Amino acid sequence: MKSISSKKLNGNILIPGDKSISHRLIILSSIAIGKSNIKGILKSDDIIKTIEAMQNFGASIEFSNPYNCSIKGVGLGGLAEPKSALDFGNSGTAARLIMGLSASHPITTLFVGDTSLSMRPMDRVLKSLVNFGSNYSLRKDNYLPAILKGSDNPIPFSFELKEPSAQIKSAVLLGALNTPGVTKVRDKYNTRDHTERLLGLYGANINITKKRSVKEITIKGVNELKGIDVSVPGDPSSALFPIIAALICKDSDITVRNVLINPTRDGAYRVLKDMGANISLLNHRIMAAEEVYDIRVKSSNLKGISIPKKFSPTMIDDYPILAIAASMAKGKTYFKGINELRFKESDRFRGILNLLEKSGVRVESKKDEIIIHGKCELKKGGIEIETNLDHRMAMSALVMGLVSKKEVKIDNYETIKTSFPSFYKVMLKIGAKLSKK
Repeated sequence: MKSISSKKLNGNILIPGDKSISHRLIILSSIAIGKSNIKGILKSDDIIKTIEAMQNFGASIEFSNPYNCSIKGVGLGGLAEPKSALDFGNSGTAARLIMGLSASHPITTLFVGDTSLSMRPMDRVLKSLVNFGSNYSLRKDNYLPAILKGSDNPIPFSFELKEPSAQIKSAVLLGALNTPGVTKVRDKYNTRDHTERLLGLYGANINITKKRSVKEITIKGVNELKGIDVSVPGDPSSALFPIIAALICKDSDITVRNVLINPTRDGAYRVLKDMGANISLLNHRIMAAEEVYDIRVKSSNLKGISIPKKFSPTMIDDYPILAIAASMAKGKTYFKGINELRFKESDRFRGILNLLEKSGVRVESKKDEIIIHGKCELKKGGIEIETNLDHRMAMSALVMGLVSKKEVKIDNYETIKTSFPSFYKVMLKIGAKLSKK
């Protein structure tokens, strides 16, 4: 796939349902009592892996169309032991959350993944789950495949996050659901809070307090969840691709509807406003216990800024596409405290440097910092980018092509289906020049 210089992007678009929320809705509906009806779910490659895993545990999941499904859950404690390995493809989120869920059930589960996922560390989450009384084994170097033997008598415990990982936090919370007694989690990092919000919708016995910027989440386990009817808001990370394209392509004016704006994930939007982006949040409403807006975006003259480490947890997935915005801004932009990018679907720290350098952008790097010397001018293009099976790097490269003199190609389009299967269709709708040839 390739992209070429574009301008006058225009239109009114919907982006897919949020990936983080889609994972969690499928998991929670699958262990609830009764039937849940979910509208607007993201049916991407990652989400399909979560669906397949929960079906292996015994849940009934049926789609009436590509975006709406109904789920009949097995109830807490009702997970059946899978008859074969659970293959999570490229989805670290699905693997880690379901590790948490199965840790407090008396079942043994084999977790496998694709080449990319099998190069991402899994010991951080599994070590946390041992507190329930589970045990595990991993391939050397702490990678998948993993065998997790859940506890037949799970033990509640108090846990403090040692790093800003919503996946580890959520894994512990999911394990706590089938654990008698009270489990406590302390989070000082302000990690994304979708799991806590959704647990309340399903009727979990959950209490959240905050003292001196530290959040304490308390769950009293073995309290049945009840099925719900819910609609999934649009994914704010996916929305950034057409939004940033509109900001940097001349004479553009687009509206993206139904976008989730959550304070634990809105860092990129706050950064863009600080850079001078013309972004308006319209028509506020609530969906799936989350705040949702329509977002209008107009072409803008951006300026470079310094983005401190404290922003990282609220925008960790968004640095690749923000790097494209920074390359078109006037002056230097500093990405600070971003070492975690090295442990995503690919080494995104190196991927950002490679994409910018190949595009002719001056860029510097330190241990956990990238400095981008932006100029509001077309980049050289005429390049092909290796995506390393990373969907966000692939889409970021294609957005770079929209502001390049010559075309930008990517080596693998299929990886985009991980999070944004309608990317090509959505970008064409607003007038971006993309081609699959």
